[in-house]
Amino acid sequence: MNVLSAPALPHGLPPLSEELKKHVGQVNDYLLDRIEDEGGFLPFDQWMHHALYAPHLGYYTGGSTKFGSNQPTGDFTTAPELSPLFAQTLSRQVMEVLEGSQSLSILEFGAGSGALAEALITELRKQGIEPQYSILEVSPDLRARQQERLAPLEAQVQWLDSAPHSFKGCVVANEVLDAMPASLFTFDVEGKVLEVGVIAADDSTAQGLPAPFYLATRPAPEHLATLVAERVQAQPFYLSEINLQAEAWVRSMGTWLKQGAAILIDYGFPQREYYHPQRDKGTLMCHFRHFAHAEPLVLAGLQDITAHVDFTAMADAALEAGLDVLGYTSQARFLMNCGITNFLASPPEDPSPAVQQQWAQTMSAANKLLSEAEMGELFKVLIIGRNIAAPVLGTMSGDRRERL
Repeated sequence: MNVLSAPALPHGLPPLSEELKKHVGQVNDYLLDRIEDEGGFLPFDQWMHHALYAPHLGYYTGGSTKFGSNQPTGDFTTAPELSPLFAQTLSRQVMEVLEGSQSLSILEFGAGSGALAEALITELRKQGIEPQYSILEVSPDLRARQQERLAPLEAQVQWLDSAPHSFKGCVVANEVLDAMPASLFTFDVEGKVLEVGVIAADDSTAQGLPAPFYLATRPAPEHLATLVAERVQAQPFYLSEINLQAEAWVRSMGTWLKQGAAILIDYGFPQREYYHPQRDKGTLMCHFRHFAHAEPLVLAGLQDITAHVDFTAMADAALEAGLDVLGYTSQARFLMNCGITNFLASPPEDPSPAVQQQWAQTMSAANKLLSEAEMGELFKVLIIGRNIAAPVLGTMSGDRRERL
């Protein structure tokens, strides 16, 4: 094993309370035990899994507030949190899928605060549709928040612990793929694939580090080396990710999605852009109190860790599972196709400050959702399905499947 890098505390990081420092210490101890269990080297995907999902300790299982538009109440803001406008527009695509699958069932993965489900159910009801809504949520804290938020709707909502054995209807996954643990790899000077993992810092150096860990490398196992060699041009010291768990998740959908479509929304690129030679530091990003940085070894259990999505790999996984790739486009084009401008066409006539302020917030949200400088181009929409007719509303214009 060779040490790749030591953790560094990002400049400008918000201060931690004593309680949060204590939590980080507990998570670090847990991770050190996992490293020891694995013989001193913990592959990065396993590190990411434990940091995010360790029982009662991980970022998504430890009870910290994740979603919010202002410090210190959250770490990041997703599209549904900005405004109901996102869900209202998405509902047009959902309705088309429900009609095509002859079902009123919706399955949302990773429903966050419940904002998307709340707005989506409300808008569908306006269209005379009473959906049968299911949520698969791995975070006990978020599940409780969702139940509290959705209770006033008195809607048909159930929470699942695992994917269904058989499903017909519409699947929605907004910013789910990016949070699935990714493997990290690099190349040595001879172009051989190396797996990146985490090792414990020795006692003589750990005291001077913001976290008692190092990134390290070892020869990649054969299956990882083979996939990397197929997708990436070898370049010494090039660092990037490959998300085998996300691919497996998409592939598994082929076993239970019998009729309908899945709408996958996330930030990412097609493969040729994802592994561009100039993107030689990968796409890992961490989020804490709306502070974004690229140091995954610090603040374990307190910060989100994400990787951009290789949409070519996701589309290939869907095809391998016998699913159809129905469309792929930018979020901006998808929302335009689904009629977002219809919700913005008529400013409210009520001159009251509260109504006008709400309208201003809606217009600001629309700009963030559509602007190339914000979410409009970075976020993509991939629609996959089975036994449902094309074309798909959201990708009727600007479909980019030829780029995958």
